[in-house]
Amino acid sequence: MKTRMWILLFLSTLNTIGQNLEKLKSNTKKIYDANYTMDFEAVTELTYPSIVAQIGKEQFIAQLDANYQNDEFRMRLEIVNPTFSYSNIKKIESHSFCVISYKNPVRYFFENKLDGLSAPRRVALLKQTTLATDVIFEPKRNSISVKRNSKLIAVYDDNTNFQWMFFNFDDVGQRQLFYTTFNNNVKKELGL
Repeated sequence: MKTRMWILLFLSTLNTIGQNLEKLKSNTKKIYDANYTMDFEAVTELTYPSIVAQIGKEQFIAQLDANYQNDEFRMRLEIVNPTFSYSNIKKIESHSFCVISYKNPVRYFFENKLDGLSAPRRVALLKQTTLATDVIFEPKRNSISVKRNSKLIAVYDDNTNFQWMFFNFDDVGQRQLFYTTFNNNVKKELGL
């Protein structure tokens, strides 16, 4: 009788973990698609709540829009079928975490013609802000192609109402907020 109960408990746990991983994968695809289509409402709904609360929902959406298109440039994700790489889900204190990595190339189309002086400065700035090494100026398109490896940190806790929500590590502000929200033990355990 005890053996059956343990087996049922074990199978139930495996089923829960499997469902949780499937929900994580589903939400990862949703936030990627929302970024690709510039559906900033959907991005906001899948972003870790303290990020949005810090500046307010409307300001957060306006900031996302400005990151994608402004007076200087238009940023567009390139068409790819991303392959997401998931770390093991780690339970640390009262939070569950998963680090998700994927190739995420983008192109910046500049409104004003870049020349021999401004283009190298823009390339250097994009290398620094995107943490990418493959950043190429394309003079015929007046654009810069950035081949970057992106990272999302998925969090599942009471702040997210036990739904998978994300920190986008491509965003310097979100990366810094993650580091101030969670202690050094979390960063160490996740290898960040």
